Order: sequence, then C-alpha cells, then structure tokens
Amino acid sequence: MSTIPAESRTHGTSGDKRPIAIIGAGSWGTALSIVLGGARHPVRLWARRQEVAAAISRTRHNPDYLSEFELPGSVSATADPVEAVEGAHIILLAVPSDGMRTTCEELALHVGSGQGIISAAKGLEHGSGRRLSEVIGEILGRRGGPIAVLSGPNLAPEVAAGIATVSVVASAEEAFAREVQVSFSTPRFRLYTNPDVLGVELGGALKNIIAIAAGACDALGFGDNTKAALLTRGLTEITRLGVALGARAETFRGLSGVGDLVATCASRKSRNHRLGYDLARGRKLAEILADMAQVAEGVETTRAARRLAEQVGVEMPIMAAVHAVLFEGMSPQEAVTALMTRSWRDELDE
Repeated sequence: MSTIPAESRTHGTSGDKRPIAIIGAGSWGTALSIVLGGARHPVRLWARRQEVAAAISRTRHNPDYLSEFELPGSVSATADPVEAVEGAHIILLAVPSDGMRTTCEELALHVGSGQGIISAAKGLEHGSGRRLSEVIGEILGRRGGPIAVLSGPNLAPEVAAGIATVSVVASAEEAFAREVQVSFSTPRFRLYTNPDVLGVELGGALKNIIAIAAGACDALGFGDNTKAALLTRGLTEITRLGVALGARAETFRGLSGVGDLVATCASRKSRNHRLGYDLARGRKLAEILADMAQVAEGVETTRAARRLAEQVGVEMPIMAAVHAVLFEGMSPQEAVTALMTRSWRDELDE
C-alpha cells in the first residue's frame, strides 16, 4: 500500500522543482532527504520495509536511522520502488554496495530515458570489485539518463544536522553535473563538480580501508604523529592505485580524496573507524559485523583493492596490512611493526 500522499505525486508540489527519488532509507539516504526536502524538493524516500515507510509517514522520523531528526514535509516515504521512481527527475541510489546490483535490477523496467541517476554509495561491488557507477551503467545505462557520483567528506549525522558540508558530484556529462550542483546545493550543503568519475569514486571507496587502520591506531593508543603519517601515506597509496587505473592524481587532493579521508579517519561516527577500533581492542571481525546496523564498506573494499593492486602491479603496504588483519590472522600490533620496519624508501620515489 502506498504511503505517498496524493498531493506529493505531482511535479508542482514544491514550486517548479521536480521530484527526486532517494532509493535507500539508511542514514545517508535519510540525511540526503532532509537536505533536499529542506530545499523544498519533492522527495520520495524508498525504504525496503513497509513498516519503516509507514512510520516515516506517520511520525516524520525514520525509526531506524537518524531518528532524532524530523523529515521535512516535502519528503514522502514508500516501500514501493516503482512508485518511488515514477516521474522522478533524478534517482539517487543510497544503498550499500552489496545491494546495488539487485536494487538496480529491481528498478530496471521502471527507469526512463529522461531520468538522471546518482550513486551516493561508497564502495566496490562485492566479488567483482567493479565501481558502482559501472554496475549502474550496466543495468540502467541503456534505460536511464546520465549517471553521476556523489562523494566527499559527508558524515550523515552532520549533514542531517545542517552542519556546513562540502561535497563533489562527478559525471561524464558535464551538463548533468552542473544541474545537480545547482539543484542540490543549499547554504549548508555546497557541491563542486569534477569530470573524473573514476577518481572520485575510488577516493570514496578506498579511504574506508585507511579508516579501519585509523581506528586501530586510536585503540592502540598512538598519537597525532602516527595518525598524520597514516593519512599521508594512505593517500599516497590511494593515489598510486587510482592513477594506475586511469584516474587523475589531482582528484585525490580534493574533496573525495584527502577531504573524505580526513573526515572518515578522524571521526568516531565512521563505521569503518569503529570497526578498526574494535578489532584492535580484541573483538573478532564476525562479531563486530554482526553487531553493526549498517555495512562497513571498508571490509569488502579491502578484498577488492588487493585484487586491483595485484592486477596493475601497484604496491599498497597499508592496504596489505589491513587485509592481513582482517583476513589472515595478523594482529594490529604486528601490522604496525611490519609497516614501521619495511625497507627504506625515498618519499618521492613513486
């Protein structure tokens, strides 16, 4: 049964602004609905479970994520993906990487050529290691309109709270990126554009690996010197792999690179940071994941990044150390020692 009020199904609900479908009512989808709804866009927020959609419609709060924040009146909720995307000008996909393919397949018959598609997820497809925009393009590209990627230092609770946030939208279609930039930006949510989709997407995914290491550093009692070194060398590894795969080096010095890296590695709000912290405190990976309400993308991204690095012959010692801790039985303490006692290198020898 639909939970979208009849008055919200027309294009004229909020002036001349056209409907936006947000697919995924997790913390990031909910935060984006607050931003876009607050800007008076008619937003259709799709939740996979009917009871969540009904609760949002009844209380104006998401019972599962960011429940302390009230959703604007221009946000409608539904558990029917067809109804969510019907007539939407833009479809914004805010689902975890492990659900992106099945979600796109579910939408495939209902997406039209005039509908732009934005990936707001930060990860790589489980198993294949493909970027999520590639998955979207494979399934929806021949049916939908232009595709973009939204990324940057955008922790969902801060975005929902209206704390000033700056992000980046990347698309091969410059006109679409500009349209999203103008349409989505508010006095508290500013967007830049970037044509380097590959770099923006990789930056958002790979920083989660470094965030796991950052959480472990904090749990082990290391200081600011250690964290600064980790972020600096982590960014070097991310850039090295990204450039080898065809991205632009300067993208990783931007919002989706160093910006997102700093925010995620410094914040206790980050799921990946928390996972690394708990690992270094002695908890088992399976136990940590079982207790998490949302996906820590860095775990599967570490698997994918290792394969990509091997394919292009790129050395990523921090990534390799995180992989060893996650999947090979190495302790975080041993990983630190291994990194600190590697053979001598010139900092600029890349």
